[in-house]
Amino acid sequence: MKRIVLAVVLAVAAVLTGTAQKVYSTDRQYRADVNVYVTDKEYQADLVVYRAPRQYTSGVDENNGVWFFTEREYQADKKIYFVDSAYQADLIVYFTDKPYRAGWKNKERRYLMY
Repeated sequence: MKRIVLAVVLAVAAVLTGTAQKVYSTDRQYRADVNVYVTDKEYQADLVVYRAPRQYTSGVDENNGVWFFTEREYQADKKIYFVDSAYQADLIVYFTDKPYRAGWKNKERRYLMY
């Protein structure tokens, strides 16, 4: 039991001390770098995303599923457009409220967010 608690604490600490990838949600599909579909089932996702409440400033931005949504397009590392169907998407994501759950399920799609 102590090992499980320690693992969870370390995972949360790693995410919270890490960096968030800066993402901008555009309302124009032609402006997007990546088309994203949001699923309500984690097992269907390529990426589990934790929406960071603030921008983490330490280190270099990582491609680890922690996203900070910017208010301006020019501030973002990636511009995304949310599509209505999975078949339209380049990337399928599942949003979690637990930072330690963030990460890639399908590492073959990881290049999309670099």
